[in-house]
Amino acid sequence: MLTQLKSYYSSLVAPRRLPTIEVPIGDVPVGGSHPIRLQTMTTTDTLDIEGTVAQVLRVVEAGSDYVRITTPSQREAEALAEIKRRLRAVGCRVPLVADVHFTPKAAEIAARLVEKVRINPGNYADKKRFEQRTYTDAEYEAELQRIYERFVPLVRICKEYGTALRIGVNHGSLSDRILNRYGDTPEGMVESAMEFLRICEAEGFYRVVISMKASNPAIMVTAYRHLVARLRAHGRLYPIHLGVTEAGDGGDGRIKSALGIEALLLDGIGDTVRVSLTEPPENEMPTCRALVAFAERYRDTSLAVPEPSWPGEGLSYRRWAERSVEGVGEGFPAVVVADHSRDGTGLSLYGGEQSPDFIYVGTHVPDSPPPRARLIYDASVWEKVARPQDSPFFHSVEAWESASLRHPTLNWVRLRPADLLRAHIAYLSSPTVVWVVEGEGELPGRAIRWMRLYAAERGFRPPMVARLVLPPPTDSPEPRPAHALAVELACHSSPFLLDGFVDGLWLYVLDRPPAAGVRMAFDLLQAARLRIIRTDYIACPSCGRTLFNLEEVTARIRARTSHLKGLKIAVMGCIVNGPGEMADADYGYVGAGPGTIHLYRGKEIIRKNVREEEALDALVELIRSDGRWVEPVEMPASAEGLLP
Repeated sequence: MLTQLKSYYSSLVAPRRLPTIEVPIGDVPVGGSHPIRLQTMTTTDTLDIEGTVAQVLRVVEAGSDYVRITTPSQREAEALAEIKRRLRAVGCRVPLVADVHFTPKAAEIAARLVEKVRINPGNYADKKRFEQRTYTDAEYEAELQRIYERFVPLVRICKEYGTALRIGVNHGSLSDRILNRYGDTPEGMVESAMEFLRICEAEGFYRVVISMKASNPAIMVTAYRHLVARLRAHGRLYPIHLGVTEAGDGGDGRIKSALGIEALLLDGIGDTVRVSLTEPPENEMPTCRALVAFAERYRDTSLAVPEPSWPGEGLSYRRWAERSVEGVGEGFPAVVVADHSRDGTGLSLYGGEQSPDFIYVGTHVPDSPPPRARLIYDASVWEKVARPQDSPFFHSVEAWESASLRHPTLNWVRLRPADLLRAHIAYLSSPTVVWVVEGEGELPGRAIRWMRLYAAERGFRPPMVARLVLPPPTDSPEPRPAHALAVELACHSSPFLLDGFVDGLWLYVLDRPPAAGVRMAFDLLQAARLRIIRTDYIACPSCGRTLFNLEEVTARIRARTSHLKGLKIAVMGCIVNGPGEMADADYGYVGAGPGTIHLYRGKEIIRKNVREEEALDALVELIRSDGRWVEPVEMPASAEGLLP
């Protein structure tokens, strides 16, 4: 299939926004030349009309262009009429979006009342029993005919009432038919959307927006790229809604969302954005605005370099290094470098899992280096320090080309795009060299991506460590708030991090202590799945279906389990966001009914209807019985508290 697809991007050095068609949604059209729209979703019970109206007004005040409201049954769909009436009575004309799963009748009612309906192809009119079977072509076509008959009434109502429709595919909610033919893959996600899109087009209906969400940012980005490539080949580019589903809360949720969403926005993909946080919905809006503002700021930024080629057109994930140098590169988790070149002090802060692998001390020679990290010295002090095997040196290209300044086993060579264009790459292909790549200009992440692709075109796939230098903010004497800093660094890293282009991060945040840069590097690598140092949480953002307090429960689960390195735990408010949405989780904590929880191992229910007050202990016991529990160890003083 890949050979039949056009590239997802217009350019890798000077991308432009994807020219999608315009889709009217009430008074706020999307796509075409319109601004990128922001949206969120209410967390109230839709039948609580007063509470829902109040929350809609709050999120609109916070900046939301559209507001989605859960519509699990006909009663909630009918309640949308009164919600809309009250909003219009106070002058609020925000377009409302009905979110429908499993219940076609609810969607058909809502389509007559609100401006847009979102359906999920995997559970709107399709089967999801995790059955293993092989479909013949005839059986597959029969299933498509059944879907047509269930879906086409909604399409016709939307066409009659001028209601827009979002075909919202989620990675973990693919139907059995799609899973058995395509697997749990980006290709399967796109085909799931295309099946429903073809029905819309057969009815002459084109008011369609499409999304491809996943909790893993790398899968999410790949799926959207596949979608754009398929739509290009299809001949009509529909508006695209971006989001990382079940991102979680706090810094982790914001970093995951920023990595996935910004990687696409910077390549010109995306017409609407939602940041799905397990927090009050108005908390999502500052990050939404920041992501769109970042993309808009650099929309016309281009690199003065040759356009590179991208084998596979960016439609599959790979780690790019083809060799390693002493634990950096192929076959190893991404490394973290701390920058203590300003004063060479503070090294005693490090300890535990979040200690850096290397510490650049520049020209400083510390008295007592930490035991778990290797020091990197600047090559200018070559004659002043001892040169044991475990003390590599940091070179400019010019210094590296000097034969007298080469460490026998490990050398770090600093490169910028201009260096790569004029340097003899053969000089840099030594098996002892790690490339430290730095971007130039306002968007260094794009330059770092270009360096990897440019080198690969010429047959070189060395270990690369990305060095990002973030100066203090120019608009305020105060340091950035922690979450704002996390989002900004994720935006800068997004062009190269999710594609496996780099083998380490070296963050130099000039208005923060070095340990803060280390902490943030680990957070970014964790979100990109390049270095797993703690538990990964897949937590839905809550809605009117939620059967317990997601924020409180997620915080309690995090407090008990955050030390379990590499484990993925899903916290889902209801069965809609249950086994389907937590596609690659190890364990699931899923609302089953008022006051009761189902516990999952992968997609299998292990315990049903556990009382909520006992459920966390039961989850810990399940992990323990699988031999995956370890007791938490108190960590030494480190960068804790520098970034929440």
